[in-house]
Amino acid sequence: MRIEIEPLQTLPEVHRGDNLSELIREALVREQRTLSGADIVAVAQKVVSKSEGAVADLRTIQPSQLAAQWAAQWKKDPRLIELILMQSKRIVKMDRGVLVAETRHGFVCANAGVDQSNAGNENLALLLPNDPDGSARRLLGELGCGAVIVTDTFGRPWREGLVDVAIGVAGMHALDDHRGRVDRDGRTLSSTIVAVADQLAAAAGLAMRKAEGCPVIIIRGFEWERAPGGIAPVLRAPEQDLFR
Repeated sequence: MRIEIEPLQTLPEVHRGDNLSELIREALVREQRTLSGADIVAVAQKVVSKSEGAVADLRTIQPSQLAAQWAAQWKKDPRLIELILMQSKRIVKMDRGVLVAETRHGFVCANAGVDQSNAGNENLALLLPNDPDGSARRLLGELGCGAVIVTDTFGRPWREGLVDVAIGVAGMHALDDHRGRVDRDGRTLSSTIVAVADQLAAAAGLAMRKAEGCPVIIIRGFEWERAPGGIAPVLRAPEQDLFR
């Protein structure tokens, strides 16, 4: 395969209530590009959240005693800590100023996905979309491409650095199950499952360049099987999780 990863470079700043697919289509026209049914569009979570109004005003947050105490200990904003707790289904770890939580979507990540970067001003924080798969499905239907991946930047256990991963998928399988296939030696594979949506999200992240405002990426040349999609298969079941 020859895979091309191309950022949309003229997407304007996205605000609450904006029609994101319309903004993307207008940028495509400006850049004299088109989308086909063979294209995958990767969209950064932040612009999805902004367009859907998944934004919290910290001035409306009243910190709990837990949030206030932990924030004071680690020199954090207690309103932000309370918002993270509100967005959490389960607290995985609170230690050394780092808060790792499981969101109601089932994602385990820092700060339950709450982020102030590029939120607009110091009193605002971006939340994860209410339904990332639903967001991906809407964009897929409105853009007419082959698949849509909503991406976010996550840290990784045991490794430094951040990587973009998929949090919403439409139009393709999030996983490519190789079990039952044979390798080059003729050995039957019994456990290999490839996280293709995450791989594509990471590839798209190379071109997103957050400081340059390129949150939408077109991926061409990748071969995949058409499917309704959904992120649920990526989330490991508790009974299979060795690290809970």
